[in-house]
Amino acid sequence: MVTRLYNQPQISVDDQIQLLKSDGLSFKDEERAHHLLQNISMFRMKSYLKPFRQHNSRRFKGGATFEEAYNIYKFDSELRKMICSELEKIEVSIRTQLSLIMGDAAGIYWFEDSANFRDADRHSSLLRSLEEELRRSDDDAIIAFMQNYSNPFPPSWMTFEVSSFGTLSMMYRWLNAGLARRQVARYYGLSDTVMESWLHSIVYVRNICAHHSRLWNRRLSINAMVPRRTNLPFIATPTDTKKVYYVLAIMLYFLQTVNPNTTFVSRFKALLDRYPCVDVSAMGFPLDWQSYPLWNQ
Repeated sequence: MVTRLYNQPQISVDDQIQLLKSDGLSFKDEERAHHLLQNISMFRMKSYLKPFRQHNSRRFKGGATFEEAYNIYKFDSELRKMICSELEKIEVSIRTQLSLIMGDAAGIYWFEDSANFRDADRHSSLLRSLEEELRRSDDDAIIAFMQNYSNPFPPSWMTFEVSSFGTLSMMYRWLNAGLARRQVARYYGLSDTVMESWLHSIVYVRNICAHHSRLWNRRLSINAMVPRRTNLPFIATPTDTKKVYYVLAIMLYFLQTVNPNTTFVSRFKALLDRYPCVDVSAMGFPLDWQSYPLWNQ
């Protein structure tokens, strides 16, 4: 494939607004839109404007307004913050269970022993990641440990407190198949293969949220596994497992164990009430989504 250099000049916010108007977009408050586009790049807003364009055309649908697109942007921002708050609880729980169960099974430095992992090269790479994360840490307990002890790493319960969720997920993924790996998954009512897949998926979504990227109608690049059965209530197999709906269901499944009194569902429904313009089908929600016990907590 022949490629070419991109060399289009940047255009001013005033010109951006004029271009949108020439494509048929209306503005209820052009001065406010100007302020917003000075603080939210047009590149970021493009994804929220796209649903208002005519199919295969730059032209906007009749009656489309900038404010409608901005409302979806605000909805997406609030949704990401809500998700981050709940994923934090799940992440902390998994750190704790992995340390407790593997520590009992293989000692407090189990993660240093390549015999506990399926791939020596992957294990070496994980240890390098942990070393880097420890070096960056300014946690008082970590600093004190490194000053007072000659161990290359603190024990797992301390080391994992400063590891990234991605490193934690990879630790679980490359563990040897066996009782301890299954025991971690069983705590959440899952098989170990589903646990591995779901961990990978929620780490991916957490990174989307942490980088303030669009989530609302995104088609995810990771396809989370569909379990044959679960020990706790879940949902029927969705038509598209790469939509936000499925990952939210996975998050809610974990929360049944981690935080049974979660208010996420009621807060999510309240968020939808505040933004009636949002089409939940764009996130993969089926018509009967509220009939599932998972969504009726």
